[in-house]
Amino acid sequence: MRIGELARRAGTTTRTLRYYEARGLLPARRAVNGYRDYDDGDLLLVQQIRTLRDFGFELEETRPFVECLRAGHPAGDSCPASLAVYRAKVAELDALIERLRSVRAQVGTELARAEAEFAAGPVPRCEFGGTT
Repeated sequence: MRIGELARRAGTTTRTLRYYEARGLLPARRAVNGYRDYDDGDLLLVQQIRTLRDFGFELEETRPFVECLRAGHPAGDSCPASLAVYRAKVAELDALIERLRSVRAQVGTELARAEAEFAAGPVPRCEFGGTT
């Protein structure tokens, strides 16, 4: 299939596919007429990349999954390197979640303090028109 069809079937743009090609994630096969030539395996590669990107993976983090598929494995996450990337991403997400919990607790504390002060004293006039 040509690049336009691959882009359409994968739900992306030809520009993105060329970028993946330039980064070595998508093979750069050419037909006799000089057009890029792709197959269903390439569609699977692009779908894997897009799924991981939707999950928040950096483009380079998708490489082990792509290489796993290229090596003939049925899924991009059936190789040790892919599993290592998953583990690292889970650890990264856990740290982010913990940081967000901490920030939420701090904001909640500030809100409780501000509401207590608001309830205890005269209400200052707010010029910006916000709600109470």
